[in-house]
Amino acid sequence: MSTQRGDLFADIDLGREKLINRLFHGLLVAASLFGLVILVLLIADVIWESYQGLTTFNIDPVQFLTEPSSSRAERAGFGASIVASLWLMALTAVLAFAIAVGCAIYLVEYAPETRTTRLIEANLANLAGVPSIVYGLLVLALIVNDAGLGSVILAGAIALALLIVPIIIVASIEAIRAVPSSVRDGSYAMGATTWQTVRQVVLPQAMPGILTGTILALARAIGETAPLIMVGTMLHATRYPSGPLSSFSAMPTQIYNWTYQADRMFNGLAALGIVVLLVFLVVMYALAGYLRKKYETEGSITNV
Repeated sequence: MSTQRGDLFADIDLGREKLINRLFHGLLVAASLFGLVILVLLIADVIWESYQGLTTFNIDPVQFLTEPSSSRAERAGFGASIVASLWLMALTAVLAFAIAVGCAIYLVEYAPETRTTRLIEANLANLAGVPSIVYGLLVLALIVNDAGLGSVILAGAIALALLIVPIIIVASIEAIRAVPSSVRDGSYAMGATTWQTVRQVVLPQAMPGILTGTILALARAIGETAPLIMVGTMLHATRYPSGPLSSFSAMPTQIYNWTYQADRMFNGLAALGIVVLLVFLVVMYALAGYLRKKYETEGSITNV
């Protein structure tokens, strides 16, 4: 056997193989750094444009963060769009979380392992890759026009909820399946029902993964523009939204509108809006990491 292995590798040039290995490793490093460098350049360009807007056009940061938008650049602000985005994220989280987690619990804990179940899970993974504009068109046809709801925050939240529900379902399924089966068996051995086991044993163990997936999905939703444009947001958020049935213009749609204005001051406002949106994204990613670490720490202490 050893002789056969020696004959198998006898013709291999080790020097050439090491060179190929180093070249391939360098290619992977370069590919990884390329995305990072482009991201740094984009962020640097946005920060520079926002600084130019503050200095060249004397934009007041307090006015920018507190005032609604306007067709006049010197009076335009981002406050109404920020409030509208907070409304959107709150409603989207309420609509998506219960549906997604309930679906994941059913597929993992209750549904039999059949071809239909596997087909549903495969389709859920495919839905997570559907372009966001498709959900906007669906809500525009069924909710905004047919149901007569209109271009309001609730319609935008429904579109974003449809967008992120498959993502949260997939993340929740993986988190629930990661819970050891021995934990479930111990609960059943103590006489607990399936629902008691899910509620008191499985969900607390899976919650770090579920919350992380939910917040990351919301972080994607907060930057979506296409479905909100399809729903019919306002060009300028000229007033603060008062509730779910108010017309609105969220942060990404307001930035999108400012970038197409002829006045150069609007470009500075758009850059400042991008910085605010990036801050929201960083906060959401940090919150996801904090909650995951917190629940994992509490779970390890409970197990001890």
